Amino acid sequence: MIITQTPLRVGLVGGGTDLPDFYREHGGRVLNAAIDKYVYVVVKQRFDDDVYVNYSAKEVVSRVEDLQHELVREAMHMTGVRGGVEITTLADIPSAGSGLGSSSAVTVGLLHALFAYKGRQVTAEELADRACAIEIDRCRKPIGKQDQYAAAYGGICDLHFGPGDRVVVDQLDLASPVRRQVQDELLLFYTGTTRKADNILGEQKANIGDRIAQLVQLRELAAEASAGLREGDVDALGVALNKSWAAKRELASGVSNSQIDEAVESALAGGATGAKVTGAGGGGFLLVVCPLERQRAVRERLAAMKELPIKIDPFGSRVVLNVHRDIWS
Repeated sequence: MIITQTPLRVGLVGGGTDLPDFYREHGGRVLNAAIDKYVYVVVKQRFDDDVYVNYSAKEVVSRVEDLQHELVREAMHMTGVRGGVEITTLADIPSAGSGLGSSSAVTVGLLHALFAYKGRQVTAEELADRACAIEIDRCRKPIGKQDQYAAAYGGICDLHFGPGDRVVVDQLDLASPVRRQVQDELLLFYTGTTRKADNILGEQKANIGDRIAQLVQLRELAAEASAGLREGDVDALGVALNKSWAAKRELASGVSNSQIDEAVESALAGGATGAKVTGAGGGGFLLVVCPLERQRAVRERLAAMKELPIKIDPFGSRVVLNVHRDIWS
């Protein structure tokens, strides 16, 4: 039996510049952080040769090709696991439309578990690259690449995309007091609604040609936030995050709505230095950057939303259980 634990993430600054249609020509940059909320994947050998998959539904098939869960299907194809297994995915947070990168965390966790099942160790770079190949190339999802790298590497990542297809991962090695302050100032609130990210991202992708200025600004704001954190200036993160939300709202019509706008304004009025919706927008979780001394006021203003306490996870996807026992022996 193999069990993997893969972190979700919060996108801080630069989301949208990781879409291939933008970064291949202009170069993209994203700052994100893995958090201590996880997707778990369990892979267990079975007595028979069928494939059992348990998620929000249950599938039992005799051929991998017949699986409806496309991420499981493609991960099995990629790793060469053909049958005789039971695969279960579990998540700390509802996986649909949370804005925390859960779909990519599932893909990374699946690959990690299935490769381990085959007795193969893989690097974070290979996990992220292969997860991108499954989601973007094989499943044709209109998504970017930041989520896969956050899930595979963990920590606070300064990600550079392109020009071309190159990806450079720079994990910020912050001094302990700075890392602690960043963690203390990150607050996460559930908006109460989820949304289908593919719809928003599809529109955003279609709009890229007309939104180059906003995307360039988002890329530069990611650079500013990263530089500020390296210098120990945590306030730079909130300022950049706040500016990035104004630019991100212009990328597609569904990124924000009146409820989200009101929540962002309430957080800022309470003393937050920055606030935005994580992921593609339209729902999910509201990420707030706020100094400790102002957090009580912010929580009071956002009392209608459920808060999700988070910490930064310094690690990426990992195997937490690896027990090889041949049931035929």
